[in-house]
Amino acid sequence: MLSDTLFHPDAARAWLLLTRLGEMQILLPLAAAASLWLWKSAAQTRLVLRWAAAAALAATLTAGSKLAFMGWGLGSARWDFTGISGHALCAALCLPLLAWVSLAAGGRPDPRGLRRKLALLAGYMVAALVAWSRIEVGAHSHSEVAAGFALGGLASAWALAGTSELRALQPRWLAAGLAAGLLLLPLAAPRSRSHELMMELSRQLSGRDQLYTRRDLHRRTPAAARSALRFSEAAPSPAGTTAPGPAHPGLR
Repeated sequence: MLSDTLFHPDAARAWLLLTRLGEMQILLPLAAAASLWLWKSAAQTRLVLRWAAAAALAATLTAGSKLAFMGWGLGSARWDFTGISGHALCAALCLPLLAWVSLAAGGRPDPRGLRRKLALLAGYMVAALVAWSRIEVGAHSHSEVAAGFALGGLASAWALAGTSELRALQPRWLAAGLAAGLLLLPLAAPRSRSHELMMELSRQLSGRDQLYTRRDLHRRTPAAARSALRFSEAAPSPAGTTAPGPAHPGLR
């Protein structure tokens, strides 16, 4: 069956390659190239500005959710939530735009918007696979992936809503370059260091050497909380201290 093939252990390498299509270092340069063409040649200034504004807001919310957990432990054990998935966000934010520029641009009329709809559907479907890959590689929980995909999808849908048909003839090099980037960069690009940078920023802002981890989050059961309270009443600890936790495990 297809599901058996997709989730077979032999598909691990494919998931690892697919998950790289959510990296900012791969998608943002391609999105910037597409946006530059939209701005200069396709008279789509409104689209570019809306997309940039939506991307900035979504990225801020995502980074804030990660910093809040790693630095201050703000998360949800019930939902296994430690921060919005940046890969899922970036995929849902960038891939629909790239698909629209690559597949829907051109001088041929599209009065019903069929090419545009098919392009967007393809972009969101690939983004959904990238989001699911974060679960397959063990980087995120379901809630974190769902939050990232929903936020990125809403941002890109808002940016693309109400855009006019692309009438400028798309240069062949643009579609070829975007396709080559999506195919080759996951194989050739160096490993992303965005997670390490986020961890260091969390340390600088919170003043903590040991960041909060998913294990710390799930220690906070009611029984553990009552036990901690009894312990604190019997032997108060110095104010502001917390139990050290292991290094932050793969939250991206």
